[in-house]
Amino acid sequence: MDKSYKRLIDGNKKFALEKRFDDPEYFKKLSLGQTPDYLWIGCSDSRVPANEVTGTESGEIFVHRNVANLVVHTDMNLLTVLEYAVKNLKIKHIIVCGHYGCGGIRAAMSNSSFGFVDNWLRNIKDVYNKNHQELSLLGDDDKRADRLTELNVIEQVRNLAKTTIVQQAWKERPLHLHGWVYGINSGLITDLKVIHDGSEDIEEIYRFKTPE
Repeated sequence: MDKSYKRLIDGNKKFALEKRFDDPEYFKKLSLGQTPDYLWIGCSDSRVPANEVTGTESGEIFVHRNVANLVVHTDMNLLTVLEYAVKNLKIKHIIVCGHYGCGGIRAAMSNSSFGFVDNWLRNIKDVYNKNHQELSLLGDDDKRADRLTELNVIEQVRNLAKTTIVQQAWKERPLHLHGWVYGINSGLITDLKVIHDGSEDIEEIYRFKTPE
């Protein structure tokens, strides 16, 4: 039997020892609860861990990840995380973070079939189709993939703003939506400056008259 997984257990022991060495009360404080200010909606890609790329500690970021960081209005998993983060944790910022070199983006740009995931990637194909004129003017597939990555993040931020969960929160308190892209080659985050702070930032048809 392959025992390579054992290094994960060994790594956990090292992690726990180092944390207790730096702060003997570290895990005791963590066990008391979490009060994160941020919800991170990122890609499942193993190269983009939210805490690591932002230099934050455990307990600072509430995280949801899926293939290509999508916000789909029928995704009960995403909506459950979103509602809990907004209503219970009272987070102040929601960040949709994509990354350059995303396999989901590349797959969605092609006409190949990859199985069940094709149904999920259809959401990215819709973004491509919506912006096909801009994307067709770019010189090569790498540039198109990078730009589609950015356009996809922008679209997902807009999708967040269209949810009743976010719009109800806006009636009660400030809540800020952000769109970022992480560069695996550079380690740096690009802020796309697609900030949404209220329902006036989306088209009127998507604005709900939520209960006061």
